[in-house]
Amino acid sequence: MKRSILLFIAILLITNINAQHTDANIFGDVKSGNEHIPFANIYIEGTTIGTTTDKTGHYMLIDLPEGKHVIVATSLGYKSSKQEFVIEANKTLEINFVLEPEIINLDEVVVTGTKTFKRSTESPVIVNVLVSKNIEAVQACNISEGLKFQPGLRVETNCQTCNYTQLRMNGLGGGYSQILINGRPIFSPLIGLYGMEQIPANMVDRIEVVRGGGSALYGSSAIGGTVNVITHIPNETDYNVSYTSHLINKESTDNVLNANVTMVSKKRNAGVVLFANRRYREAYDHKGITLNSDGTNKIEKDNYSELPELRNNSFGGNMFFHPRPNQKLGVNFASFYEYRYGGEIIDKEAHLAQQSEERVHNIFMGGIDYQLNFNNDNSSLVIYLAGQHTDREHYTGLYPAREEYDSDSAFTVAENMHLKNPPYGTTDNKTLHGGAQFNHRIRNFLIGSNVLTGGLEYIVDDIIDSIPEYHYGTNQETQNFAAFLQSDWKLTQAFTFLFGLRADKHNLVDHVIFSPRLSLLYRLKDYTQFRLTWGTGFRAPQAFDADMHIAFAGGGVSRISLDDNLKEEHSNSFSSSVNFDYQKSKYILGFTLEGFYTKLNDAFYLQPIGEDELGEQFEKRNGPGATVKGITLELRANYNKKAQFEAGITLQSSLHDEAVENIEGLEAKKEFLRTPDNYGYVILTLNPIERFNASISNLYTGSMIQAKFSPDESVYPNEYRTSKSFNEINIKLGYTFPLNTIDSGIEIYGGIKNLTNTYQNDFDNYRNRDSNYIYGPSEPRTVYIGIKLMTL
Repeated sequence: MKRSILLFIAILLITNINAQHTDANIFGDVKSGNEHIPFANIYIEGTTIGTTTDKTGHYMLIDLPEGKHVIVATSLGYKSSKQEFVIEANKTLEINFVLEPEIINLDEVVVTGTKTFKRSTESPVIVNVLVSKNIEAVQACNISEGLKFQPGLRVETNCQTCNYTQLRMNGLGGGYSQILINGRPIFSPLIGLYGMEQIPANMVDRIEVVRGGGSALYGSSAIGGTVNVITHIPNETDYNVSYTSHLINKESTDNVLNANVTMVSKKRNAGVVLFANRRYREAYDHKGITLNSDGTNKIEKDNYSELPELRNNSFGGNMFFHPRPNQKLGVNFASFYEYRYGGEIIDKEAHLAQQSEERVHNIFMGGIDYQLNFNNDNSSLVIYLAGQHTDREHYTGLYPAREEYDSDSAFTVAENMHLKNPPYGTTDNKTLHGGAQFNHRIRNFLIGSNVLTGGLEYIVDDIIDSIPEYHYGTNQETQNFAAFLQSDWKLTQAFTFLFGLRADKHNLVDHVIFSPRLSLLYRLKDYTQFRLTWGTGFRAPQAFDADMHIAFAGGGVSRISLDDNLKEEHSNSFSSSVNFDYQKSKYILGFTLEGFYTKLNDAFYLQPIGEDELGEQFEKRNGPGATVKGITLELRANYNKKAQFEAGITLQSSLHDEAVENIEGLEAKKEFLRTPDNYGYVILTLNPIERFNASISNLYTGSMIQAKFSPDESVYPNEYRTSKSFNEINIKLGYTFPLNTIDSGIEIYGGIKNLTNTYQNDFDNYRNRDSNYIYGPSEPRTVYIGIKLMTL
């Protein structure tokens, strides 16, 4: 790592190239009606030259390249405006803009689809954007709660005791989803277990989502899609502080404190945003089913948690600095501490509980990016380095039960062994990612223009996880060297053709894997886009997030190992979509319809291989294959910024080519477990008057098949169960009181999550519960109230 940092600094020093001096300048202002617009974005189309207006709405660009150009002015809440002009050396032009208010932003600048900045309506790969405003509308505490409100995505809780989560995209499991932090894949397989709950919502500016094979340019694990979490970017000086108190089903509290502050220099060539988060949630015990020896059961509380105790402290920041007009240096970092405890609710050490899981995470992650623009801003070089370090202490165990031993003496021996050497474990995980990317624009390329992108990157992930008393451990180092090329060819104003190719050499695969992708975009006027995409991908034969989770089942602990002959699995993905938005002066109506098809070859699955003295054992193996296909429909509407409607529904099927065994002795099945054939969401936000806001949302989850271990096979056997469908309704109301003397405001808000309390009602009770048997909404009815102080 030290060598990498020294090399990075050396490259910065030797690439300190002087900006071009033409003494060709532009100045002007940006208005809406008679009011100037501060901090509006001004840039030259097709280049990386840009600035923002100052507090008075004025701007200036200097030393511009000669020739014919288009200058663009944009600002949140307004329609963008363009003007064509000719730049000559030693001359200064005045160009002023008048922007019209916009009902809804349909054309955000996105980066995840092509690895370059591009308007979403011009990207050949469809990119969905979840902005911080929508995350606030559903009162999400973290990105796990926010991502539920995206089409084709489903966040599920996979453990009744520790509540680890998985992100499923287009019907594929969490290991098929690539999560990026500011464009870098440092969200390691280990972090994937709990990381989505550890990243607080106030850290996030927006989340960009690419579903399906169109994300193959990001490498291994991007088969299902890519989620790019982009942290807050310093745009203007402001601050906000909020405190929210939740009451979970009238019993347990969950309190969250957030703070953000942003500072930008007067010259707007440097800025920093800092965030802090503190959360404390009490453990919550929901009624479950207690099994009697005569085969009857009763519904009662058992003093074992369904929601674990959480204590989180997070801090981080995002900074930029322009040493010269053609250079940008960006630095981001974040530190996360989390204590998580689930199981029997006692005020003692974890190993004294009848059943419990305890996790203590200390995570630090960060990255540094340097961008140099040259060749009249037709070329750019980006050099980047990012990494994370996770230090974890953990416990997963059962206290010996007297009834499981033939004699008091045998029980006493087991108890003493447990007390002397309880099964605590430690984990050390490091990820380092570095690379370089070169972009070059060819303005006259046969027909139209072309942006060529190429790059090299290297990522290493090292994890050592050990529980000595279980004779269990993971010692896995993965290394992947990759090269990628892309041609983003704009043939005409209507047609764009994208071709990309990535080559990966993974240390667990004995050959180079090539992953091509093709995308075609046809733009019908300004309001309709048609897209076709094909891509291939792979997953390396390694342990992913769920493979590192030890669960409780049948009175023991279940573990996953890898088959000695495990090899990589491959994917072939197709998707097509149509995107339509009809806009008038006061309203917008739109929809997106997408079809997707993914074929997995040598697909991974878990094969039961029997029990040992600790519990159930599973082995990850290659199967013959699997097919996932379906359609996603998105609807959206906005009336005069007073009411906004968004909805998404996914209909799909996920099937193995041949039936696989899920629990030893049970019928093999083709269906993917925990995978509903339909799911979706609705959000309605209302702003009838300036300072009042309201939102109503609903999450729908269709029925799904689950494999269920019995707590006591002498009473009833292991079995498959089909869950019912769920609707999770949420409401939120808020009102802002202005504090004009300090240019600030106070918002008072409150609401209810899971209004109808549709929560799982057949949890297992007590120590022998099957902790993997969990489905449906992530929490029962929860009432909350909060206060927020912020800049207006």
